[in-house]
Amino acid sequence: MLGRQIKQISSVWSQYALLPVLVFGLLSVANAADYPEPGDFANGSKLWAENCGRCHQVRNPQDLRDDQWITTVFHMRIRAGLTGGEARDILTFLQASNRVIEPTKVAAVSAAATTDVAAQSGEEIYAGTCIACHGPNGKGALPGTPDFSAADGPLSKSDLELMQNILSGYQSPGSPMPMPPKGGNAALTESGVAAVVQYLRDTFSN
Repeated sequence: MLGRQIKQISSVWSQYALLPVLVFGLLSVANAADYPEPGDFANGSKLWAENCGRCHQVRNPQDLRDDQWITTVFHMRIRAGLTGGEARDILTFLQASNRVIEPTKVAAVSAAATTDVAAQSGEEIYAGTCIACHGPNGKGALPGTPDFSAADGPLSKSDLELMQNILSGYQSPGSPMPMPPKGGNAALTESGVAAVVQYLRDTFSN
């Protein structure tokens, strides 16, 4: 009799003991939904390769939803010793890479299509948006990233196809993760993409 009462008490206590854990989990999800402003995509991709890829390899960001990446990054921030800013940059990279790829039609290719005197050059755009994944030599800084200098690489395509791939986002055959639309840089214009395509040809073509 006494043993049965003790078992019943223990069962009730174990249920109540889980309440703090459940409450903490719900608060974590609520706080995650109110995550700070987006970080830097390019720095996030670099941090992901340097801090996360060595354990997880490079996985497709579409393996998890945006909200799941929030809680995952919160959890791994402590284990990886990341600062708040670094965690935010990584999250921005993962969420931008998680976007559904939709085709973008490009009517023409013209690097001079803009009248903005402050427009960045193709080299500046590459350094700020592309270099984190494609590397300074164009050979790829992350596993699966295509080599611009290869004879059968991306530069074997037409300018129009390259622009459409950059604007719409593209996943190279054999790559575990896609390039997000505009390389994750929402401010990139068609003329900017044309400029960076010309820079790629001038710099990395054989």
